[in-house]
Amino acid sequence: MTRTKVGRFTGEEAKQEFLRAYEQAMELWPRPRWETDVETSFGTVHVHRYGTGDGDPVVLLHGAGANAATWYPQVAALGERHPLIAVDTIDDPGRSVQHTVVADSADNARWVNEVLAGLDLRRVHLVGLSYGGWLALNQAIHGPERLASVILLDPGGVSRVPAKFFLNMIAGALAMLAPRRFRPRLGRLLANAALLSPPELMKPIMMGYRTFGPTRPPARPFTDEELRAVSVPTFALLAGRSALLDVPAARRRIQDLIPGAQVDILPKAGHGLPLEVPDLVNQHILRFIDAQTPDAQTPANEQHQVDL
Repeated sequence: MTRTKVGRFTGEEAKQEFLRAYEQAMELWPRPRWETDVETSFGTVHVHRYGTGDGDPVVLLHGAGANAATWYPQVAALGERHPLIAVDTIDDPGRSVQHTVVADSADNARWVNEVLAGLDLRRVHLVGLSYGGWLALNQAIHGPERLASVILLDPGGVSRVPAKFFLNMIAGALAMLAPRRFRPRLGRLLANAALLSPPELMKPIMMGYRTFGPTRPPARPFTDEELRAVSVPTFALLAGRSALLDVPAARRRIQDLIPGAQVDILPKAGHGLPLEVPDLVNQHILRFIDAQTPDAQTPANEQHQVDL
């Protein structure tokens, strides 16, 4: 679920090399972009901000081993009407600096809530991909006070992480060694968005996997009782070719246990759907957020399949 020791780089040289690559990746974001640090009980959390719209803020939580740069295809679309905040998760390689172990679900909810409080955000739409989806769902269970909704993109926490997920990661890492001209084809074959992404985005992620530790254990699945306790509007967007989820089973569990949850499926998308099909992901997120306005009517327990 979380690292058993404070996450850190293997040395100062590795850290500085990573940060240079990180800054290059962040150049993929549109401008203007603002950065700030928020002090929490577990360390300093670095966030990037974009947009000055008057809608409720949208807060983004990336997947394991990644960083805020990975949201670059979402920034302009989501930030047009909403202030957008992308967080570098406290115990992943990025610009956040951890000093205290995040031990359990309560600790994870605490540091996320302290970030929201530190930014004076009182009503946010919390969007999370993969492990970030686990964090968002965890927040809905253990710290929902500042949430307008949670939006889960092929999230962890719905079931145990299967062996096929790790095999897909290994296959993707090996495919990264192939000549660049072959990688898009391999990416489509494996449904692995990393192989379809700009090299400057992937460079700090690959460096982080080599030089940042200790390894985080797989995110635990939430219990039925925890999922039933979710009280904020919830939307899950699942990848039909997910390496993480048994999609029909995940859909059923979300709909059966989370009150009023909505689920959509992108049948041809893989686990990294915000990078693979960004326009569709942006449309789904904005449509759900728009439906959370006070005069909107949101049908409960919907499920759609969208043909790509």
